[in-house]
Amino acid sequence: MQETAERLLIIDDDEMFCHVLHRAMSRRGFDALVAHDATQALSLARQHRPTMATLDLKLEQESGLKLLPELLALVPDCRVVVLTGYSSIATAVEAIKLGAVNYLCKPADADEVLTALSREEGDPEAEVAEHPPSINRLTWEHIQKVLQEHDGNISATARALGMHRRTLQRKLQKRPVRR
Repeated sequence: MQETAERLLIIDDDEMFCHVLHRAMSRRGFDALVAHDATQALSLARQHRPTMATLDLKLEQESGLKLLPELLALVPDCRVVVLTGYSSIATAVEAIKLGAVNYLCKPADADEVLTALSREEGDPEAEVAEHPPSINRLTWEHIQKVLQEHDGNISATARALGMHRRTLQRKLQKRPVRR
């Protein structure tokens, strides 16, 4: 039996997203595996040694940023792309510092994921925004930065921001503002 050269581990708690990405990547010749939490992801990584992985930044009970170093410790040559619907500059920077090869905002299709996984170098032609971000976007970025500084602790972040914990939780449940 011939083994597939590229093995992709999809780590995401969104079952529908996993199903769609798994099917798309399997059609492209990948041996795709799916994990919905950190424990499952580490077990599959240990067992199957993926060459590539997509990692959701915000898993149900866990942070993808905390899982990233553990995953790379098990499979150091694995190329990991962090995917998120809750993008921020702070988490993008941390993901890259922790060893991700790229960071994509959801929704992302299979072609975008493949491009992100295969890119070896930065793009000096990357588009630079014509206008600065809105005050709502800057607020979102600041909250994400402070949350990161407090290791995801909502109560400590709320205290640091001078806001009620429930107010912060409501803000975090919303999708980030695009501009």
